[in-house]
Amino acid sequence: METVLKIQNLSKSFGTRKVIDNISFDVYAGEVFGFLGPNGAGKTTTIKMILGFLKTDAGDITVDGLDLKKHYEEAMSHLGGIVENPEMYKDLSGLTNLKMYARLHDGVTRARIDEVVEMVGMQNRIGEKVKKYSLGMKQRLGLAQAILHKPKILILDEPTNGLDPAGIKELRDILKTLAHEENVAVFISSHQLAEMELMCDRVAIIDKGVLIGVKPIRELLDSVSGAPRYRFATKQTDKAAAILAQSPEYKDLVRERTGEYIELEIPEELVAKVNLLLATNEVGIFGVSRVESSLEDAFLNLTGGGNSIA
Repeated sequence: METVLKIQNLSKSFGTRKVIDNISFDVYAGEVFGFLGPNGAGKTTTIKMILGFLKTDAGDITVDGLDLKKHYEEAMSHLGGIVENPEMYKDLSGLTNLKMYARLHDGVTRARIDEVVEMVGMQNRIGEKVKKYSLGMKQRLGLAQAILHKPKILILDEPTNGLDPAGIKELRDILKTLAHEENVAVFISSHQLAEMELMCDRVAIIDKGVLIGVKPIRELLDSVSGAPRYRFATKQTDKAAAILAQSPEYKDLVRERTGEYIELEIPEELVAKVNLLLATNEVGIFGVSRVESSLEDAFLNLTGGGNSIA
């Protein structure tokens, strides 16, 4: 795998407060890499150091093999990014904004502008003034701007903030296409865990400036899933709970109960037996489903318990 971004032993303090504490990780071409953590964990500070907006106290940042301290301008030519809201000239059209930005980079042709406009789905609105755009359209235009010069890595800080569900899905699809079909390394900082679960190939979790670890998303979910849980959908949860409480085999395995379902932590081979027990006692079961671990579960488990996923 081609390493496009390499972070080694990075640290940063503001006064006596250590915001980033000796973190290291790699980001590869062709992947969506999630950089996750609660607000104040150090995500934006790390991104600002990667983009050269903040100096590092210690450590090295390498972009496509180029040391950021020694070859800043050349390294930046391989990088595109959006931090917070994209900056645009609101009284000019989206197309004019892209043409103006294109002048900052060598070799960006009109054909390339048309290509990225189509890539982000803005063909029908690119001639309109930016002030008429919705937030989602501004995000798409900002993304088009960030990838005009064919960067090796795209850095995005909280890109889904303020977007409605449709806008979030559109952005997710575009970013996955960029990574998996255009071989761009997409680095996304976010605290929107449910969305990152759908988007990312690998994730790094940072908490209070400390990197807890980096894992493929599926491996991370599997590592914290524990014993399987099954949800039995029923309107008679009180009755179901009472029946299970009388069973030596199941009385300690109930993990959650609402007005809609009762959830047990049991192996798959016991599901049919529990279902039969409840049905025999005239508890109406409308469905049984396995409860999958979520990225939020993993995140809370790791940051709450201080475990390591390295």
